[in-house]
Amino acid sequence: MGRRGSESVDGRLYGLIVLSTVFGIGHHVDHVVRGNHVGWPLIPEITPFTYTLAIYPFLAAGLYLTLTERAGAGYWAVLLGAIFALVTVTHFGPWATEPPGDVVGPYESALAGYAAFAWLLGLVGALLVATCYSVLRWRRVA
Repeated sequence: MGRRGSESVDGRLYGLIVLSTVFGIGHHVDHVVRGNHVGWPLIPEITPFTYTLAIYPFLAAGLYLTLTERAGAGYWAVLLGAIFALVTVTHFGPWATEPPGDVVGPYESALAGYAAFAWLLGLVGALLVATCYSVLRWRRVA
């Protein structure tokens, strides 16, 4: 029989959530370092950057709900999938508002720019793996 609720979240999924969060924080720090596509609280304007900071309370709430046995892999599948979609659409494809050139270009050093881009790819990869794994764990519940 499948595992229910918070029991569907195992050590691997916790690890993928932490890894994705570390990559996310690093990417937000990269925005600040390169100085483009930032918003409140760093500048007075509310921008998409501002809205993406809302990801962290959802992550914290998810951890709390999971640890108190009120949420499981389904919560993580939906949240991580939404974050993956948001990051991917924002940075890649025809509707990208922050294409790879906006990540690499502001750096004086090409090495630093490509390191920031590699970090972004790490974020996307971690989110993809975390999303797929959480879906797998969620499906095992059903």
